[in-house]
Order: sequence, then C-alpha cells, then structure tokens
Amino acid sequence: MTEHAQIPENLSSREESVLRHVVYNFIQTAIPVGSRFISKRFESHLSPATIRNVMSDLEEAGFLSHPHTSAGRIPTDIGYRYYVDYLMEIEQLTQPDETTIKDQLAATSDPTELLRETSKLLAKISHQLSIVTAPQLNSGVFEKLELVPLSSSKILVIISFRSGVVRTIMLEVGAEVRRSVLDQIGRLLNERLAGLTLQQIRDSFADRFRDVKNETTGLIRLFIDSVDQLFTETRDREKLHIGGTANIIEQPEFVDPKKFRSVIELVENEEIIVHLLERHEDNTKNVVVTIGRENLDTAEEYSLMTATYDVKGVTGRVGIIGPKRMNYARMIPLVDFVAKTIANLLKH
Repeated sequence: MTEHAQIPENLSSREESVLRHVVYNFIQTAIPVGSRFISKRFESHLSPATIRNVMSDLEEAGFLSHPHTSAGRIPTDIGYRYYVDYLMEIEQLTQPDETTIKDQLAATSDPTELLRETSKLLAKISHQLSIVTAPQLNSGVFEKLELVPLSSSKILVIISFRSGVVRTIMLEVGAEVRRSVLDQIGRLLNERLAGLTLQQIRDSFADRFRDVKNETTGLIRLFIDSVDQLFTETRDREKLHIGGTANIIEQPEFVDPKKFRSVIELVENEEIIVHLLERHEDNTKNVVVTIGRENLDTAEEYSLMTATYDVKGVTGRVGIIGPKRMNYARMIPLVDFVAKTIANLLKH
C-alpha cells in the first residue's frame, strides 16, 4: 500500500480557507492564483496583503509553490493531499451521467467487452486516461480442482473458484497415472485447499502436503514444484483496458513536449500502470487517490484514482490517471459509481 504525503502541520481556519480557494481555482483554470483574486472573489473581508501573508506561510509550510513567472501560487502535492483529505466537498454525480453509465454498460453482455466499453465510457465522461482491470484471481476463493488425463504424459488441471471463474493448466507428468489415482489425489487436494485464496495456497502449499510429498506417483511433488504456475494470477493484455489517451494530452500541463512524451510513454508501457495499480490493491477505502510523488517516480506528474469492484469474492479495479490538477470532487463519485455498476452487471 502506498504512503500518503506527510502533512507537516495542522492549518488554521484562515489558512484552510485560502488553501481551499487556491486549489479549487487552480483545478478550474490551470492559472496560478493571486491574493488579489481571492480577496476580490471570495474573502472580501481580508485585504490582498493579509491573504498574501497567509499564502507565504502556506508556501513555507510546503502546501503551495510560487512559479517564477507569476505572482500567484499553485498547490504542491501536499497541498492537493490536504485539500482531498480535509477541505474538498464531494460533488454528487448527475442523474444524466448515472443514466448514461447504467444504460450504455447494460447493453453489453460479454464480460470482456463490458470492461472495454467501461474504459471508453469512463474516459469520455472524465476527460482523463481511464483504466479498467479484469477480476484478479489472486483474491478469488478456491472451490475445487479436477485432474483429467490427456495422454500418457499429460494431465489437465481444472481449477474452479466460488465466483464461477474456471482456470485450466496442462502439466507434464513423468509416467501414465491411472484415473482412479488421479481422482484420489484430486480429493486430497480439494480437502486441504478448499476455501483458500490463490495467495494463501501459494504461501502454504508445501506445508499442507509435507506429509504426502513422497507419495508413489510423484504427483504431489509435481504440484509442490509447480505451485507458482498453477496458483499465480497471469497478467496479460486482455486483463487491462486503457481508454482516453487523447483526453489527457489535451490538458494544459502536457503542452510541454517533455511532459507530452511522458504521457505517451506511460500509455505505451502498461507495466508502469500495472505497478501503479498494485500499490492500490491492499487499500480498504472505497476510492483510493494517490497524488504526484505518492506514485512511482515514473508517474509523479500524475494523480491516480481507483475503486475496487467485487464479483463474488474476485476483485478488479476501475480508475483514472490525470494531471494533479484533476477535479477530485467530481471524479471520486464518478469512479465509485462506475465500479459499483460493473460489479452489479458482472454478478448477473
């Protein structure tokens, strides 16, 4: 689980008010926010000089920074973090958006196509880069296993999960094994593995079968040696759906050619996105938000927001990647609603 930026100190109500105005208006305009603007638009009882002093204190404490070419301030990673955790008022998703999401996703019955359509729709509504992962079997609960002979040297291992997902793997065996023996080994495996997740099976398989690892067919030893192949989630292109590349490169932050290239590299290198998502996996919040340097070094220009969806105990993630200036108050309920919608659709 990723660590949040360290908040250096608590803020006074006046400092919080000024910080809220700076972050909110920078999110809306991408233009550094000045003291005169805040005094005129929001805090008329405070002079520009007073607000300037508060801004200076916020800058010294690490919440704001001061671009050389402007008299205004912009939020730092810590400023965004404080805003998201303490100052932001979550917006309610509009009824038209809810209706659009439900109707468009319900029109797709194939699970893979549903996830692909979700990534396109989320990108379209959010105007950010969207990410949707297929349910990850690591979190799935093992139900049963069946061993089927294919030839004198091959068996098919069929693994079923409570969610209804079925996985098949072919194993090479040293010699032909009678069907009755395969059934006996299958029963033993089922007795000792039922109710465990893939992670638990990998971590404890050898200990659970230590007393029978030398049984005469060598099958248990084969399973011990093949535990990673059998009980590890495979990641492939079909499990990760990305949409909205054109949306993110239109953001003002990425006009700079160097930053533009970083976006293209991010989209083309799916391993970076996979690693970013892995850092969210153990978090128990409905929606997880990591900002700037809370992400990997290769993604410190961005914020990542994800929500988990659960399909009978097997989980996947829905999320968006965008500039740190993204509209968190609107994006959080959007990502949360999309995750809940596809969970409901995949359960039926």
